[in-house]
Amino acid sequence: MQQSFFFQAMIYLAAAVVMVPIAKRLGLGSVLGYLVAGVLIGPAGLKFIGMEGQDIMHFAEFGVVMMLFVIGLELEPSRLWRMRKSIAGLGGLQVGVTTVLVTGIAMLFGIGWKEALALGMIIAMSSTAIVMQTLAEKGWLKTVAGQSSFAVLLFQDLAIIPMLALFPLLADHAGTADGHGGGSLVSALPAWQQAIVVLLSVSGIVLTGKYLLRPVFHMMARTGLREMFTATALLLVVGIAVLMTSVGLSPALGAFVAGVVLANSEYRHELESSIDPFKGLLLGLFFISVGSSIDFALVTSKPLLIIGLVAGLMALKMAVLFVLGKIFEVRNAQNFIFSIGLSQIGEFAFVLLSFSVQEGVLGKEISDTMTAVVAISMAMTPLAMMVNEKFILTRFCLVSAGLQTSVRPSDVEEEDNPVIIAGYGHFGNIVGRFLRANGVEATVLDNDSDNVDFLRRVGLKVYYGDATRYELLDIAGAGRAQMIIIAISDEEKRLELIETVKKHFPNLHILVRSTNRNDAYDLMNAGIMHIYRETFDTSLRLGVDALKLLGHRAHEATRMAKTFFIHDERTLKHLSSIRNDEEYIHAARQHIEELEVIMQADREAVNLNALAGWDRKAEAETA
Repeated sequence: MQQSFFFQAMIYLAAAVVMVPIAKRLGLGSVLGYLVAGVLIGPAGLKFIGMEGQDIMHFAEFGVVMMLFVIGLELEPSRLWRMRKSIAGLGGLQVGVTTVLVTGIAMLFGIGWKEALALGMIIAMSSTAIVMQTLAEKGWLKTVAGQSSFAVLLFQDLAIIPMLALFPLLADHAGTADGHGGGSLVSALPAWQQAIVVLLSVSGIVLTGKYLLRPVFHMMARTGLREMFTATALLLVVGIAVLMTSVGLSPALGAFVAGVVLANSEYRHELESSIDPFKGLLLGLFFISVGSSIDFALVTSKPLLIIGLVAGLMALKMAVLFVLGKIFEVRNAQNFIFSIGLSQIGEFAFVLLSFSVQEGVLGKEISDTMTAVVAISMAMTPLAMMVNEKFILTRFCLVSAGLQTSVRPSDVEEEDNPVIIAGYGHFGNIVGRFLRANGVEATVLDNDSDNVDFLRRVGLKVYYGDATRYELLDIAGAGRAQMIIIAISDEEKRLELIETVKKHFPNLHILVRSTNRNDAYDLMNAGIMHIYRETFDTSLRLGVDALKLLGHRAHEATRMAKTFFIHDERTLKHLSSIRNDEEYIHAARQHIEELEVIMQADREAVNLNALAGWDRKAEAETA
């Protein structure tokens, strides 16, 4: 058994490792690479995997659940409310119009109205996994097309609940007794009791996310063990999936609700970076399973029917989406991306088809045919997007680079703050509050959970997370920010973060806190020029106050401090390059003597009486 499991794991991973880079190199995208990999290792190809690919798909659907959780984390409730027009309007009309049209066409071909309605609802679904992955890879998530696609997909995910509730009412005959029947733990309850259980379950997720999870994550963060935080995040998503499945709801929807509840949490970025690697791997496994599940025997036995259904249904959905895009003022180039991208039938169709057979809504022959149609339509989407990008969009002079600069502001878009502050102790806190007081917003990351908890209580928006992690910086918007202020107290962590930023985010200006002079040498040797010695400026300010108390004029003390600052910064650059101790001592002595000469000359060159008014003003301000 173990050998079989490891062999299967090796096959899946090898297929992905071989095919995805090839697909990316050919400009086809990773999704198509996964799908082709599935076809090659499946029953229609090398036969490394057989019908157990269906079981793998059920496991891999957990990647979709994780993706919805991450999407929820990126949507604050207030932003979700601002999107209500697009979600309810554009998304609602897409599902409604597509369902009505497909139902009518199916009835024209002699299918009963109940079966036709079920097919209409199934075909109205699009693939959240494929569309979001493809848009993300091409950098189109923040475009008008990306916003509109997200709104429609979100409504579709929400629509799963009423669809699952409606399907049993459409049954004309008993469902199949294949062991999957029985559905959820509450399926035997009366309808009103099921509704109460569902309501309590969703309410439980909201209340748990709002009041219970924060102290749990705080406790995990205090352990200092990253793997425990990751384990807690996975436990949360798995627990929600189990709960939603047991009450007959979509686990992806439950995960999305939990993500939205936690969107304002200080642990949001750390949660996202912890989940992201698992999400990507499971989504890849899901796409491979889709490719391997295509029944080519059925396709070859009914080629015209299958191909006709795929082409016809994708064209119908594309037309509906394009017209709705026009109504909602999506311009042509963006509208093509939007309508072509959502033209496939999505992964939730597999769930609805299986459920419709269990409940006796659809017969097995129709279900098998539609399963092949769904899988092929999903496989065709990356190709359709590629054709659209290379041939259709070029007619509108909007190639990939242009798309990102010709869009209006997005409700979906995260706050693109120009500054990221890593470390929010006594040093970073002062910088952050100063910037905020001057109208400059910053995304703040701190790895001290107690400090984050305190700062949140006093009204500061601080996120928990280890800023040295590339994926966390990426999620926090480092690719779009203008600068990063590194105020971490740990010297080794500062250097580690500098290397990460220089490697992955060369666009960022780097401003770094330095503990002392020796630390500043290390930072300079790492290529950083914007260095701020935390004891240096404070020491000079103390020195200025000491001179004034000893009888020196305010302007003289301030000018001398400025001269000292400029000279010391210049000598710092020179001394940082010296490694020999004797040479360093000799150079340092020379600079000290040179500084005394410069400051003496500066004092003699200034007309002190001409600046006496400055003294009186300074004295009045401090009186």
